[in-house]
Amino acid sequence: MSEFANSLSVISSGLKAQSTRLRHVSENISNADTPGYRRKSVPFEATRNLETDVESVRTGRVTLDRSDLASIYDPSHPLADESGHYEGSNVDLMIEIADAREAQRSYDANLKMFEQTRGMSASLMDLLRR
Repeated sequence: MSEFANSLSVISSGLKAQSTRLRHVSENISNADTPGYRRKSVPFEATRNLETDVESVRTGRVTLDRSDLASIYDPSHPLADESGHYEGSNVDLMIEIADAREAQRSYDANLKMFEQTRGMSASLMDLLRR
């Protein structure tokens, strides 16, 4: 039965990691028009539980994208300098949408694995009751 627990542990770590990733993607999308906003990204790191010798995934520290901010011309904007430009964000909505789809698909795959593991565990319990 510990193999089921180990697999559920790995699956839950994947669900948490993808959930965190999706949260940061949604923050990036919601701040795409915020002046001076830098895109956030979160790396994944493999971890090993020494007691069970099971690898799982977790999120690392959130990093800010250091690419150049977009220069936007709008002389009426309160943040515009004397030339009429201000710094926008470096969020590319196409990249964010692609990241969101990838995170959602990975989350769905982990959820299906959870359902399959739970189903196998229930089937095993039924067999043991007979």
